[in-house]
Amino acid sequence: MLNIKEVVSQGLEFAGSVVGLRWGTEEPRFTVLDTVDRDGTKVEIRRYNDRIAAETTVAADEDAARNVGFRRLAGYIFGGNDGGRKIDMTAPVTQRSSGQKIAMTAPVAQQTGGGPSTIRFFMPSKWTMETLPKPNDERVQLVEVPGETVAVLRFSGDRSPAEVARRVGLLREALSGSGYQPAGEPMSWFYDPPFTLPFRRRNEVVLPVTRS
Repeated sequence: MLNIKEVVSQGLEFAGSVVGLRWGTEEPRFTVLDTVDRDGTKVEIRRYNDRIAAETTVAADEDAARNVGFRRLAGYIFGGNDGGRKIDMTAPVTQRSSGQKIAMTAPVAQQTGGGPSTIRFFMPSKWTMETLPKPNDERVQLVEVPGETVAVLRFSGDRSPAEVARRVGLLREALSGSGYQPAGEPMSWFYDPPFTLPFRRRNEVVLPVTRS
């Protein structure tokens, strides 16, 4: 198993700098369908096509789950697979907590209460389910992620569970009366390594939506 120093040092092959440069050069492609602006909270409505992800589920609080999940998935892309192959890192890293309950208004202090979190790395678009090597760690799974329409609120700085929950509350408020309604559980998307200076970070909270 990779320790955190190995993850960081190998990750720098893709990050290039500890300050501000994002993991890898590829992000899942999307189309901006609409924007919502409510009291200064700006939300993008995006459409993503089908994607492939490596994912793992961790039964821990959100911070611990993110760290443990990252190490597992980093192990896979840095050669912990049946071909010993390295796979380029992409952004974002995603996190979704099962059974997450978040209030409709901000500020929000409620957290998940230790429910399991699913962490995902999206795979570069050149790979398919047939060509991706099988993970050595049975806790890492390759999954097909269907195309979806999502509402996205971008922010920088603090990405603690409490702050993520607060941002989800703002996202829900912005969608109220907008013509879009939530159609799934919220997710957190993180585009930068944890050692990136907070003001340089790109973070997003995301809700699947449908047109009402």
